[in-house]
Amino acid sequence: MITRVHMEALSPTMEEGRIASWLKQEGDAVKVGDVLAEVETDKAIMELPARGDGVLRKILVGAGATAPVGSLVAVIADAAEDIAGALPAPSTAPAAPAAPAAPAAPDQRGRGAEMETETRPSPSAPLPPGGGAAGRIKASPLARRLAREKGVALAALTGSGPAGRIVKRDVESLISAAPAGPAPSAPGGVGEGKGWHDVVPSQLRKTIARRLAQSLGPVPHFYLTVEIDMERAAEARDALNALGDVRISFNDIVAKIAALALRQHPECNAWWQDGSIRYFDAVHLSMAVAIDDGLITPVIRDAHTKSLREIATESRDLADRARARRLQPAEYTGGTFSISNLGMFGIDEFTAVINPPEAAILAVGAVTEKPVVLAGAVAVRKRMRVTLSCDHRVIDGATGARFLQTVTRMLENPLAIVW
Repeated sequence: MITRVHMEALSPTMEEGRIASWLKQEGDAVKVGDVLAEVETDKAIMELPARGDGVLRKILVGAGATAPVGSLVAVIADAAEDIAGALPAPSTAPAAPAAPAAPAAPDQRGRGAEMETETRPSPSAPLPPGGGAAGRIKASPLARRLAREKGVALAALTGSGPAGRIVKRDVESLISAAPAGPAPSAPGGVGEGKGWHDVVPSQLRKTIARRLAQSLGPVPHFYLTVEIDMERAAEARDALNALGDVRISFNDIVAKIAALALRQHPECNAWWQDGSIRYFDAVHLSMAVAIDDGLITPVIRDAHTKSLREIATESRDLADRARARRLQPAEYTGGTFSISNLGMFGIDEFTAVINPPEAAILAVGAVTEKPVVLAGAVAVRKRMRVTLSCDHRVIDGATGARFLQTVTRMLENPLAIVW
Protein backbone atom coordinates (compact mmCIF):
# COMPACT_ATOMS: atom_id res chain seq x y z
CA MET A 1 0.00 0.00 0.00
CA ILE A 2 1.34 3.42 -0.97
CA THR A 3 1.61 6.11 1.73
CA ARG A 4 2.34 9.63 0.61
CA VAL A 5 4.44 11.57 3.13
CA HIS A 6 3.46 15.24 3.21
CA MET A 7 5.04 18.19 5.01
CA GLU A 8 2.82 18.36 8.08
CA ALA A 9 1.85 21.45 10.06
CA LEU A 10 3.99 20.62 13.09
CA SER A 11 3.27 23.93 14.86
CA PRO A 12 0.18 26.15 14.94
CA THR A 13 1.82 28.94 12.92
CA MET A 14 3.87 26.81 10.52
CA GLU A 15 3.48 27.58 6.81
CA GLU A 16 6.58 25.79 5.50
CA GLY A 17 9.28 23.56 6.93
CA ARG A 18 12.93 22.86 6.23
CA ILE A 19 14.15 19.26 6.27
CA ALA A 20 16.96 19.42 8.82
CA SER A 21 17.90 15.75 8.30
CA TRP A 22 16.45 12.46 7.10
CA LEU A 23 16.67 9.80 9.82
CA LYS A 24 15.49 7.13 7.38
CA GLN A 25 17.00 6.69 3.93
CA GLU A 26 15.60 5.31 0.70
CA GLY A 27 15.31 1.54 1.01
CA ASP A 28 14.87 1.54 4.80
CA ALA A 29 11.93 -0.35 6.27
CA VAL A 30 9.57 1.84 8.29
CA LYS A 31 6.58 1.32 10.54
CA VAL A 32 3.76 3.62 11.58
CA GLY A 33 5.12 6.11 14.12
CA ASP A 34 8.77 5.79 13.10
CA VAL A 35 10.51 9.17 12.84
CA LEU A 36 11.36 9.76 9.19
CA ALA A 37 12.98 13.18 9.40
CA GLU A 38 13.68 16.16 11.60
CA VAL A 39 11.95 19.33 10.37
CA GLU A 40 12.88 22.89 11.28
CA THR A 41 9.63 24.78 11.82
CA ASP A 42 9.17 28.44 12.64
CA LYS A 43 9.87 27.78 16.34
CA ALA A 44 11.61 24.43 16.88
CA ILE A 45 12.98 21.25 15.34
CA MET A 46 10.17 18.70 15.22
CA GLU A 47 9.87 15.05 14.20
CA LEU A 48 8.07 13.98 11.03
CA PRO A 49 6.48 10.57 11.70
CA ALA A 50 5.59 7.79 9.28
CA ARG A 51 1.85 7.34 8.71
CA GLY A 52 2.16 3.93 7.08
CA ASP A 53 4.16 0.70 7.02
CA GLY A 54 6.50 -0.34 4.24
CA VAL A 55 9.76 0.81 2.69
CA LEU A 56 10.86 4.41 2.23
CA ARG A 57 10.93 4.20 -1.54
CA LYS A 58 11.52 7.80 -2.56
CA ILE A 59 12.70 11.03 -0.91
CA LEU A 60 11.51 14.06 -2.89
CA VAL A 61 12.79 16.91 -0.70
CA GLY A 62 16.42 16.63 0.33
CA ALA A 63 18.02 17.65 3.61
CA GLY A 64 18.38 21.40 3.83
CA ALA A 65 15.51 22.08 1.41
CA THR A 66 12.27 23.87 2.32
CA ALA A 67 8.76 22.73 1.41
CA PRO A 68 5.35 24.29 2.06
CA VAL A 69 2.90 22.59 4.41
CA GLY A 70 0.92 19.95 2.54
CA SER A 71 3.51 19.31 -0.17
CA LEU A 72 4.74 15.81 -0.97
CA VAL A 73 8.19 15.08 0.50
CA ALA A 74 8.49 11.27 0.30
CA VAL A 75 6.71 8.05 -0.61
CA ILE A 76 6.37 4.84 1.44
CA ALA A 77 5.27 1.61 -0.24
CA ASP A 78 5.92 -2.12 -0.40
CA ALA A 79 9.29 -3.06 -1.84
CA ALA A 80 7.87 -4.37 -5.15
CA GLU A 81 5.00 -1.91 -5.50
CA ASP A 82 4.85 0.45 -8.48
CA ILE A 83 4.99 4.02 -7.12
CA ALA A 84 5.09 5.85 -10.45
CA GLY A 85 1.55 7.11 -9.99
CA ALA A 86 2.39 8.58 -6.59
CA LEU A 87 5.31 10.66 -7.83
CA PRO A 88 5.03 14.14 -9.33
CA ALA A 89 4.84 14.06 -13.12
CA PRO A 90 8.31 14.61 -14.60
CA SER A 91 8.83 17.48 -17.02
CA THR A 92 8.85 16.14 -20.61
CA ALA A 93 8.94 19.47 -22.42
CA PRO A 94 11.90 19.98 -24.80
CA ALA A 95 14.63 22.26 -23.58
CA ALA A 96 14.85 25.70 -25.15
CA PRO A 97 18.16 26.93 -26.49
CA ALA A 98 20.24 28.78 -23.95
CA ALA A 99 19.73 32.51 -23.98
CA PRO A 100 21.20 35.31 -21.92
CA ALA A 101 19.23 35.73 -18.72
CA ALA A 102 17.18 38.88 -18.54
CA PRO A 103 18.26 41.17 -15.71
CA ALA A 104 16.19 40.72 -12.57
CA ALA A 105 13.75 43.42 -11.63
CA PRO A 106 14.59 45.16 -8.36
CA ASP A 107 13.07 43.34 -5.40
CA GLN A 108 10.59 45.80 -3.92
CA ARG A 109 10.09 43.68 -0.80
CA GLY A 110 13.72 43.67 0.36
CA ARG A 111 16.78 41.62 -0.47
CA GLY A 112 16.49 37.88 0.07
CA ALA A 113 12.75 37.73 -0.70
CA GLU A 114 11.66 35.12 -3.24
CA MET A 115 9.49 37.40 -5.45
CA GLU A 116 7.43 35.46 -7.95
CA THR A 117 6.91 37.28 -11.23
CA GLU A 118 3.84 35.86 -12.94
CA THR A 119 4.08 35.22 -16.67
CA ARG A 120 1.11 33.65 -18.40
CA PRO A 121 2.28 31.09 -21.01
CA SER A 122 0.51 30.57 -24.29
CA PRO A 123 -1.76 27.52 -23.94
CA SER A 124 -0.44 25.99 -27.17
CA ALA A 125 3.25 26.76 -26.85
CA PRO A 126 5.57 24.11 -25.33
CA LEU A 127 7.45 25.34 -22.27
CA PRO A 128 11.17 24.88 -21.76
CA PRO A 129 12.38 24.03 -18.26
CA GLY A 130 11.49 27.03 -16.12
CA GLY A 131 10.19 28.78 -19.23
CA GLY A 132 7.24 31.04 -19.79
CA ALA A 133 5.58 32.61 -22.79
CA ALA A 134 7.78 33.56 -25.72
CA GLY A 135 10.74 31.72 -24.21
CA ARG A 136 10.85 33.89 -21.10
CA ILE A 137 12.47 32.01 -18.23
CA LYS A 138 10.33 32.01 -15.10
CA ALA A 139 12.62 32.49 -12.08
CA SER A 140 12.55 34.35 -8.80
CA PRO A 141 14.78 37.45 -8.55
CA LEU A 142 16.93 35.72 -5.93
CA ALA A 143 17.50 32.76 -8.27
CA ARG A 144 18.34 35.12 -11.14
CA ARG A 145 20.85 37.06 -9.06
CA LEU A 146 22.52 33.89 -7.73
CA ALA A 147 22.72 32.43 -11.26
CA ARG A 148 24.22 35.68 -12.55
CA GLU A 149 26.84 35.74 -9.77
CA LYS A 150 27.79 32.08 -10.26
CA GLY A 151 27.72 32.09 -14.06
CA VAL A 152 24.84 29.60 -14.30
CA ALA A 153 22.56 29.59 -17.36
CA LEU A 154 18.96 29.57 -16.18
CA ALA A 155 17.85 27.85 -19.40
CA ALA A 156 19.75 24.74 -18.30
CA LEU A 157 17.65 24.38 -15.14
CA THR A 158 14.33 22.71 -14.44
CA GLY A 159 12.35 24.72 -11.90
CA SER A 160 10.91 23.10 -8.78
CA GLY A 161 8.84 26.12 -7.74
CA PRO A 162 5.17 26.79 -8.51
CA ALA A 163 4.31 26.32 -12.19
CA GLY A 164 7.88 25.23 -12.90
CA ARG A 165 9.43 28.48 -11.70
CA ILE A 166 13.16 28.34 -10.99
CA VAL A 167 13.94 29.18 -7.36
CA LYS A 168 17.12 29.59 -5.37
CA ARG A 169 17.43 25.91 -4.40
CA ASP A 170 17.48 24.87 -8.09
CA VAL A 171 20.51 27.07 -8.77
CA GLU A 172 22.22 25.89 -5.57
CA SER A 173 21.64 22.22 -6.54
CA LEU A 174 23.37 22.73 -9.88
CA ILE A 175 26.25 24.62 -8.27
CA SER A 176 26.80 21.91 -5.63
CA ALA A 177 26.76 19.19 -8.30
CA ALA A 178 29.25 20.99 -10.55
CA PRO A 179 32.98 20.12 -10.33
CA ALA A 180 35.09 22.55 -8.37
CA GLY A 181 36.72 25.26 -10.41
CA PRO A 182 37.70 28.90 -10.30
CA ALA A 183 34.80 30.99 -9.01
CA PRO A 184 33.40 33.38 -11.61
CA SER A 185 33.64 37.05 -10.83
CA ALA A 186 30.37 38.71 -9.92
CA PRO A 187 29.22 41.40 -12.34
CA GLY A 188 29.21 44.90 -10.99
CA GLY A 189 31.28 44.04 -7.91
CA VAL A 190 28.47 42.07 -6.22
CA GLY A 191 29.33 39.39 -3.68
CA GLU A 192 31.39 38.61 -0.62
CA GLY A 193 34.28 40.92 0.06
CA LYS A 194 32.39 43.80 -1.54
CA GLY A 195 30.97 45.21 1.68
CA TRP A 196 27.73 43.23 2.03
CA HIS A 197 26.11 39.86 1.50
CA ASP A 198 22.56 38.46 1.53
CA VAL A 199 21.34 35.71 3.85
CA VAL A 200 18.08 33.82 3.36
CA PRO A 201 16.24 34.04 6.72
CA SER A 202 15.49 30.92 8.74
CA GLN A 203 11.94 29.76 9.42
CA LEU A 204 12.14 31.32 12.90
CA ARG A 205 13.38 34.68 11.60
CA LYS A 206 10.60 34.75 8.97
CA THR A 207 8.03 34.20 11.72
CA ILE A 208 9.57 36.93 13.90
CA ALA A 209 9.38 39.37 10.98
CA ARG A 210 5.75 38.49 10.31
CA ARG A 211 4.75 38.70 13.97
CA LEU A 212 6.42 42.09 14.49
CA ALA A 213 4.56 43.46 11.47
CA GLN A 214 1.35 42.20 13.08
CA SER A 215 2.22 43.88 16.40
CA LEU A 216 3.81 47.30 16.02
CA GLY A 217 1.52 48.33 13.17
CA PRO A 218 -1.98 47.26 14.26
CA VAL A 219 -1.42 47.20 18.06
CA PRO A 220 -1.59 50.67 19.71
CA HIS A 221 1.33 50.46 22.16
CA PHE A 222 1.96 52.70 25.13
CA TYR A 223 4.69 52.35 27.75
CA LEU A 224 4.95 52.79 31.52
CA THR A 225 8.32 52.74 33.32
CA VAL A 226 9.11 52.53 37.03
CA GLU A 227 12.36 52.20 38.99
CA ILE A 228 12.26 49.70 41.85
CA ASP A 229 14.45 49.35 44.93
CA MET A 230 15.84 45.81 44.80
CA GLU A 231 17.84 45.74 48.06
CA ARG A 232 15.47 43.41 49.89
CA ALA A 233 14.91 41.25 46.82
CA ALA A 234 18.70 40.89 46.45
CA GLU A 235 19.03 39.91 50.11
CA ALA A 236 16.26 37.33 49.72
CA ARG A 237 17.86 35.91 46.59
CA ASP A 238 21.28 35.62 48.25
CA ALA A 239 19.75 33.89 51.27
CA LEU A 240 17.89 31.38 49.11
CA ASN A 241 20.95 30.67 46.95
CA ALA A 242 23.04 30.08 50.07
CA LEU A 243 20.92 26.98 50.65
CA GLY A 244 22.63 25.52 47.57
CA ASP A 245 19.55 23.67 46.30
CA VAL A 246 17.96 25.49 43.36
CA ARG A 247 19.62 28.68 42.14
CA ILE A 248 17.23 31.63 42.08
CA SER A 249 17.70 34.54 39.66
CA PHE A 250 16.21 38.03 39.72
CA ASN A 251 14.16 36.97 36.71
CA ASP A 252 12.62 34.11 38.69
CA ILE A 253 11.62 36.54 41.44
CA VAL A 254 10.14 38.97 38.90
CA ALA A 255 8.21 36.13 37.25
CA LYS A 256 6.74 34.92 40.52
CA ILE A 257 5.71 38.43 41.60
CA ALA A 258 4.31 39.30 38.16
CA ALA A 259 2.14 36.17 38.31
CA LEU A 260 0.81 37.15 41.77
CA ALA A 261 0.22 40.74 40.63
CA LEU A 262 -1.70 39.55 37.56
CA ARG A 263 -4.08 37.68 39.84
CA GLN A 264 -4.81 41.00 41.55
CA HIS A 265 -5.08 42.82 38.20
CA PRO A 266 -6.71 40.31 35.81
CA GLU A 267 -7.43 43.11 33.33
CA CYS A 268 -3.72 42.92 32.40
CA ASN A 269 -3.85 39.14 32.00
CA ALA A 270 -5.76 39.28 28.74
CA TRP A 271 -5.83 38.91 24.97
CA TRP A 272 -7.22 41.10 22.23
CA GLN A 273 -8.64 38.57 19.79
CA ASP A 274 -11.03 38.96 16.87
CA GLY A 275 -12.38 42.26 18.13
CA SER A 276 -13.08 41.03 21.66
CA ILE A 277 -11.17 40.96 24.95
CA ARG A 278 -10.52 37.61 26.57
CA TYR A 279 -9.64 37.64 30.29
CA PHE A 280 -7.89 34.63 31.81
CA ASP A 281 -8.32 33.18 35.27
CA ALA A 282 -4.94 31.39 35.13
CA VAL A 283 -1.59 33.08 34.56
CA HIS A 284 0.50 31.49 31.82
CA LEU A 285 3.79 33.41 31.68
CA SER A 286 5.67 33.63 28.38
CA MET A 287 9.40 34.01 29.08
CA ALA A 288 11.44 35.47 26.21
CA VAL A 289 14.53 33.34 25.51
CA ALA A 290 17.23 34.43 23.05
CA ILE A 291 18.44 31.66 20.74
CA ASP A 292 20.96 31.68 17.90
CA ASP A 293 18.58 32.91 15.23
CA GLY A 294 16.02 34.96 17.14
CA LEU A 295 13.67 34.77 20.07
CA ILE A 296 11.20 32.22 21.39
CA THR A 297 8.80 32.45 24.33
CA PRO A 298 8.34 29.18 26.27
CA VAL A 299 5.39 29.30 28.64
CA ILE A 300 5.30 28.60 32.40
CA ARG A 301 1.72 27.43 32.82
CA ASP A 302 -0.29 28.27 35.93
CA ALA A 303 2.64 30.33 37.21
CA HIS A 304 0.45 31.85 39.94
CA THR A 305 0.13 28.42 41.59
CA LYS A 306 3.85 27.54 41.53
CA SER A 307 6.49 28.23 44.14
CA LEU A 308 9.59 30.29 43.41
CA ARG A 309 11.61 27.05 43.41
CA GLU A 310 9.27 25.48 40.84
CA ILE A 311 9.40 28.55 38.59
CA ALA A 312 13.22 28.62 38.75
CA THR A 313 13.49 24.92 37.88
CA GLU A 314 10.90 25.01 35.09
CA SER A 315 12.21 28.20 33.49
CA ARG A 316 15.73 26.74 33.21
CA ASP A 317 14.48 23.52 31.71
CA LEU A 318 12.34 25.38 29.17
CA ALA A 319 15.18 27.77 28.29
CA ASP A 320 17.66 24.92 27.77
CA ARG A 321 15.30 23.04 25.47
CA ALA A 322 14.35 26.24 23.64
CA ARG A 323 18.03 26.86 22.79
CA ALA A 324 18.29 23.26 21.60
CA ARG A 325 15.13 23.79 19.47
CA ARG A 326 13.43 20.89 21.25
CA LEU A 327 10.25 22.50 22.58
CA GLN A 328 6.85 21.06 21.71
CA PRO A 329 4.20 23.48 20.35
CA ALA A 330 2.20 23.28 23.60
CA GLU A 331 5.27 24.60 25.44
CA TYR A 332 5.54 27.88 23.53
CA THR A 333 1.90 28.74 22.78
CA GLY A 334 -1.00 29.93 24.90
CA GLY A 335 0.83 32.52 27.02
CA THR A 336 -1.31 35.24 28.61
CA PHE A 337 1.45 37.72 29.60
CA SER A 338 5.12 38.02 28.60
CA ILE A 339 8.34 38.95 30.38
CA SER A 340 11.52 39.93 28.52
CA ASN A 341 14.74 40.42 30.50
CA LEU A 342 17.83 42.04 28.98
CA GLY A 343 19.39 42.91 32.32
CA MET A 344 22.00 40.16 31.97
CA PHE A 345 23.30 42.06 28.91
CA GLY A 346 23.78 45.25 30.93
CA ILE A 347 20.68 46.97 29.50
CA ASP A 348 19.24 49.40 32.07
CA GLU A 349 15.95 50.11 30.34
CA PHE A 350 14.15 49.19 27.11
CA THR A 351 10.70 48.82 25.59
CA ALA A 352 9.49 45.44 24.38
CA VAL A 353 7.09 44.68 21.53
CA ILE A 354 3.80 43.03 22.52
CA ASN A 355 3.37 39.44 21.35
CA PRO A 356 -0.19 39.29 19.92
CA PRO A 357 -2.79 38.35 21.00
CA GLU A 358 -1.37 39.10 24.48
CA ALA A 359 -2.18 42.59 25.76
CA ALA A 360 1.06 43.36 27.63
CA ILE A 361 4.73 42.54 28.07
CA LEU A 362 7.09 43.52 30.90
CA ALA A 363 10.61 44.58 29.91
CA VAL A 364 13.12 44.03 32.76
CA GLY A 365 16.43 45.89 32.96
CA ALA A 366 19.62 45.28 34.91
CA VAL A 367 19.91 45.48 38.70
CA THR A 368 22.55 48.15 39.28
CA GLU A 369 23.85 50.17 42.22
CA LYS A 370 22.81 53.83 42.13
CA PRO A 371 23.00 56.77 44.51
CA VAL A 372 19.50 57.62 45.76
CA VAL A 373 18.02 59.86 48.44
CA LEU A 374 16.79 57.73 51.33
CA ALA A 375 15.33 59.34 54.46
CA GLY A 376 16.95 62.65 53.55
CA ALA A 377 20.41 61.20 52.96
CA VAL A 378 22.21 59.92 49.88
CA ALA A 379 22.71 56.16 49.88
CA VAL A 380 23.83 53.56 47.34
CA ARG A 381 21.02 51.10 46.60
CA LYS A 382 20.37 48.29 44.12
CA ARG A 383 17.81 49.56 41.62
CA MET A 384 16.03 48.07 38.62
CA ARG A 385 13.87 49.63 35.93
CA VAL A 386 10.95 47.82 34.34
CA THR A 387 8.77 48.99 31.46
CA LEU A 388 5.27 47.72 30.80
CA SER A 389 4.20 47.77 27.14
CA CYS A 390 0.40 47.84 26.94
CA ASP A 391 -2.17 47.33 24.19
CA HIS A 392 -4.36 50.42 24.63
CA ARG A 393 -7.37 48.53 23.25
CA VAL A 394 -7.31 46.39 26.41
CA ILE A 395 -5.36 48.28 29.08
CA ASP A 396 -5.71 51.95 30.04
CA GLY A 397 -2.88 54.00 31.53
CA ALA A 398 -4.26 53.91 35.08
CA THR A 399 -4.83 50.15 34.82
CA GLY A 400 -1.23 49.50 33.83
CA ALA A 401 0.02 51.92 36.49
CA ARG A 402 -1.86 50.08 39.25
CA PHE A 403 -0.36 46.78 38.08
CA LEU A 404 3.15 48.28 38.24
CA GLN A 405 2.45 49.68 41.71
CA THR A 406 1.64 46.17 42.92
CA VAL A 407 4.76 44.72 41.26
CA THR A 408 6.88 47.47 42.87
CA ARG A 409 5.41 46.97 46.32
CA MET A 410 5.99 43.20 46.18
CA LEU A 411 9.56 43.44 44.86
CA GLU A 412 10.46 45.98 47.53
CA ASN A 413 8.89 43.68 50.15
CA PRO A 414 9.59 40.16 48.83
CA LEU A 415 7.95 38.49 51.85
CA ALA A 416 4.77 39.22 49.89
CA ILE A 417 5.63 36.08 47.90
CA VAL A 418 4.61 33.93 50.88
CA TRP A 419 2.02 36.28 52.37
